[in-house]
Amino acid sequence: MPLTIGTAGHIDHGKTSLVRALTGKDTDRLPEEQRRGISIDLGYAPLELADGRQLSVVDVPGHERFVRTMVAGATGIDLFLLVVDAGEGARPQTHEHLAILHLLGVERGVVAVTKADVVDAETLELAVEEARELVPLAEVVPVSARTGAGLDELRAAIAQAADGVEQSRTDKPTRLYVDRSFSLRGIGTVVTGTLRSGTLGAGDTLRLEPSGRDVRVRSVQVHDREVERAESGQRVAVSLPGLERGDVIRGDALLEPSAYPVSYRLDVALDELEPIADGARVHVHVGTSNALARVVRIGERWAQLRLAEPVVAARGDRIILRAETTLGGGVVLDPAPPRHRDVERMARLGRGDVAATIHAPVRTDELRHVLDGDMRGVEHVGSWVFSPVWRDELERELRARIEEADPIDPGVPPPAEPWAAELLPLLPFERRGAKLYLPGSRPSLGARSERGDALRQELQAAGPRATKVADADLARFLEASGQLVRLGDGYAIGADAYETAKDVLVGEARLTGEITLARFRDLLGIGRRDAQLLLERFDGDGLTRRVGDRRVLRRAATRTPSS
Repeated sequence: MPLTIGTAGHIDHGKTSLVRALTGKDTDRLPEEQRRGISIDLGYAPLELADGRQLSVVDVPGHERFVRTMVAGATGIDLFLLVVDAGEGARPQTHEHLAILHLLGVERGVVAVTKADVVDAETLELAVEEARELVPLAEVVPVSARTGAGLDELRAAIAQAADGVEQSRTDKPTRLYVDRSFSLRGIGTVVTGTLRSGTLGAGDTLRLEPSGRDVRVRSVQVHDREVERAESGQRVAVSLPGLERGDVIRGDALLEPSAYPVSYRLDVALDELEPIADGARVHVHVGTSNALARVVRIGERWAQLRLAEPVVAARGDRIILRAETTLGGGVVLDPAPPRHRDVERMARLGRGDVAATIHAPVRTDELRHVLDGDMRGVEHVGSWVFSPVWRDELERELRARIEEADPIDPGVPPPAEPWAAELLPLLPFERRGAKLYLPGSRPSLGARSERGDALRQELQAAGPRATKVADADLARFLEASGQLVRLGDGYAIGADAYETAKDVLVGEARLTGEITLARFRDLLGIGRRDAQLLLERFDGDGLTRRVGDRRVLRRAATRTPSS
């Protein structure tokens, strides 16, 4: 089972020298690191154990200015190698690194008391005893990187610590947080990182987030050796053709497409070293990324982190919160939560009720990070997952809108959401055209009954003269029931008067072959405006066709009933 071990400890306590003695590789690769004699960036090396297992080593800087880099390296490791100088004992970064390891849930490891060859026996004994008190559950091994004393014992202690590490990440979707990006001649852009979960091989198509770009894997190496597939827990170098070096940076993630959310919010259960105030501005370390965020406290134990830039996370991930120092950390309860404070929801999440993370519809392929195959407490229809509570809320909302709708047209437009086509058929409504209606509902005048009676009387009195109707919905209703005919510009005419006007027009046009506006006006004894509105309606109905300033009957209208 591939594992990764990370160093920890104060600056100049000998982490890099010890890694070089154990692995034969100098992890200080930068010219500035070699010139100054201190680690600035993350370093990597393979460690062979006596039983043939190979561990990946992440060597982190110990200077207080580079704690954020240390966190990026420590995220995702399986066990620690804490280094304490025999002559100095535990120092500030020793304690801070230990706190970070605890917050990340890295509980197994070994303490190496270094430089054992440069102190007397009594001092060494005191240093070993102090280390045992500092990390009671870890084996403490005095060692000298210069002479090699204690190296075999240290390897054995690391192997024993590795035996107790539980890891089951291969069956999870692929996730790799990038910690380095560089270009090689003839190969192109290469990124490195610890494979957090899943497997990775040549030919795979992954999603680079947060840019959302699809990338193809050309080749994969594990500690400079090309492999067919890398497994979770291994240090990998991935060749990505088509990317420029600047297209990918530390903090980006390579993911199985649609397996993990990219979010500006995280709901977390807090683990505080110092009190974190509501509204506090912090650095949130997720994977190898470092994003500014505002803390929104929810109850005593939880918070929503509202991030200035998107991050990739999964339920159960551990994060670190820092300002000038490490303030604490947290466990991700929901990596893509709604934007509101809800203590009860957070309590349910804290109890492991993952269905509490689902309310409004979410696509099924976006939920492996939350549900992990468990659909209890939620409904699954087509490509969507949602809560029964949301479905009931939607039904109540739509029913209320329909009941408030105008009885002349007692329907409402459906929600313009991507889930509508699959989920609306679940609700007890009828789809008629572009609206939703209560089953069996029919149009009615309702409170407009008196207004409708008055309009009918007005139209009857007007005869063939057009009447202005201000209530367009009422006009449509009366037209649908055959009581009036709407004309342009908000005018209408009674249905009987319309038929009379049509008979006059057809009779004249059949007799003379055409009719003019003036002739039509005179025959009906109405004004020019009313005649024009009627002729335009006849044109629209397909009865007449305009030719210059005349109208002629269309072919169908020229036929007599007997023909």
